[in-house]
Amino acid sequence: MSLFKKIFGGASDVTNEEKNLESSPFLPEEQTPTDEMFMSNFKKNGGKFLYCDNLTEVHEQFLNILEENDWFECEALCYEPKLCSLLDENKLVHNKPNNPKFILAGCENLVADEGSILLSSNQIKQNKPNELPANIVIFATTSQIVTTKSDGLRVIKHKYNKEYPTNITTIKYFEKVKDEDFLHYGSSAKNLYLLLLEDL
Repeated sequence: MSLFKKIFGGASDVTNEEKNLESSPFLPEEQTPTDEMFMSNFKKNGGKFLYCDNLTEVHEQFLNILEENDWFECEALCYEPKLCSLLDENKLVHNKPNNPKFILAGCENLVADEGSILLSSNQIKQNKPNELPANIVIFATTSQIVTTKSDGLRVIKHKYNKEYPTNITTIKYFEKVKDEDFLHYGSSAKNLYLLLLEDL
C-alpha cells in the first residue's frame, strides 16, 4: 500500500466505511411511506385498489366496477347522502333495498399497517361486517391514510369532538382464506373495491 493511501485513505476505504455505516444495526431502518405501506398491505389482503386523480376519474372507475360485475339495474345500499349521486346517475335503487348487491360507503380512515378499512356508524349504521352485502365499494381520499388503528381512533376523537360515532370496526379480509386460523375466526371476507381520490 502506498504512503498516500495510508495517510489519506483510499477512495474504496471511504465507500466501504459508508457502506458499513448504512447497514449499521444502530441506525434506524428506513421507513416505508405510509401510503405505500397501506397499498401493499391492502393488496395482500385481497383488496382491489383504484387510484383516481380527480372526481371525474372516480365516476369513471365506479362505472367500470358496475360493468365488471354487471351491477346495472340492481339494488344497492348507501347510508351517506353525499355518495348517493353516484348511484342516482347510474339509475341504481338505493332507498330501502330488499336485496342489495353491494354497499357504497365512505370510511373513517385507511389503516396502513394492517391494510384495513376503519368504518363507523356514519357509514354502516349499526350493521356488523357480516351483516353487510358481500360486495363493498369504498370511497376514500389519500388524506385519510393513517399508520395504525390507534392513529385512526385519535382522528375520530378529534374530528367528532363530543358526538362520537358508534359501531367502530375495521374490515381487513377481502378474499376468502383457504386455511382459516384463529386470526381469521369470526371475520367475514368481503369483495372490496377502493376508489382512492388524491387530495394531498
